[in-house]
Amino acid sequence: MTNVFDRLIGQDTLAAELRAAATSARLVAARLEEAADGAVSMFEGDPVDELPVGVRESMTHSWLFTGPAGSGRSIAATAFAAALQCQSDVVGCGECRACTTVMSGSHGDVRHIVPDGLTISVKQIREIVSMAARRPTTGRWQIVVVEDADRLTEQGANALLKAVEEPPDRTIFLLCAPSVSPDDIAITLRSRCRHVALTAPTSSEIARVLMERDGIDAEPARWAASVSGGHVGRAKRLATDPIARAQRDQALSLARAATRDSTAYSAADKLVKTAAEAAAAISDEIDAAETEELMTALGAGGTGKGTARPPRGTAGAVKELEKQQKSRRTRMMRDVLDRALVDLAALFRDALAVSLGARVTLMHPDKEHDVVAPMADYATPDKLLRCIEAVLECREVLEMNVKPKFAVGAMVVKLGDQLATRR
Repeated sequence: MTNVFDRLIGQDTLAAELRAAATSARLVAARLEEAADGAVSMFEGDPVDELPVGVRESMTHSWLFTGPAGSGRSIAATAFAAALQCQSDVVGCGECRACTTVMSGSHGDVRHIVPDGLTISVKQIREIVSMAARRPTTGRWQIVVVEDADRLTEQGANALLKAVEEPPDRTIFLLCAPSVSPDDIAITLRSRCRHVALTAPTSSEIARVLMERDGIDAEPARWAASVSGGHVGRAKRLATDPIARAQRDQALSLARAATRDSTAYSAADKLVKTAAEAAAAISDEIDAAETEELMTALGAGGTGKGTARPPRGTAGAVKELEKQQKSRRTRMMRDVLDRALVDLAALFRDALAVSLGARVTLMHPDKEHDVVAPMADYATPDKLLRCIEAVLECREVLEMNVKPKFAVGAMVVKLGDQLATRR
């Protein structure tokens, strides 16, 4: 296994910054260990204030990792957590027990908050923050990684803000969000975090990873990297999964289908149905394992008298699990549909760029001659721009919990209005 920061693709400057911060954190942790009573604040008074200024400024108790989808926000946060806990002389060695357990998600002092459903509830935050207030058991720090901070409810954000404002000496918060926009992360939370911005890796960097790390042949690796929108995980799926490729083609076909009433609505319904089926396929496998684990924990399936079924009074636990699974399935379905809408918006963007003669890298270079160029010749730039706006508006209303069938149907109507007639 290589150094944990080697997992960050095309982020060499960022890796150096995080490595320096983790090195400084070792000095901070060592000085805190020297405090006999452990009551000295991490940032006020002795002993930490006696450290060199550069050390104190390099390390802080709360971080915000931002970047577009696929840039590796959660990977960067997890790698940083591993470096903070690393026990080797080489920071983030990737080989010591601390590094391997953090990267695998089994370290006792590193906790991840990931939304089970559409949002991260205040209950989840309070439970994790309460546990993180304890002294670390095996590592240097108690670390909380919030992988989708943009999904925090207002109450959850307020609960987390209180913990970030008055952090325990040995607790570090690592938040991940798409951007520093108030729509993604509360301004009050953002202002109390050190900001780390990630950029999307280039297609050549993604292709290299697919070939070297995943053993994918050069041609499919380069193609997948060129159409992935800078998303490494999606590039791998497109290169290896024919279903993912079919879903992309279906999303892009909606642009042509919207030009005719006879095909527009059926294409919209099929897009929503496919997203639901894809989410169900993912959820079914996860749900079955979770349900079996819970039922076993409740005593079902044993042998002997009274063990065939779970004891009385456990129906509430089963019902709560089913509620979480339903919410997660809804989130997965909307995530799959959102990805399709991003692809569709990018197709109209490519056509607009070609129409205006802009020298930019196309998001769908494989569709340049058979879809993008004809579309640029068919519709005026202002119509293509309004098509992009229609797709982005659909994404926004889906975030407001509008039923996907109605949201996509309304989008198709707007696309049809723009594409019904040639130039």
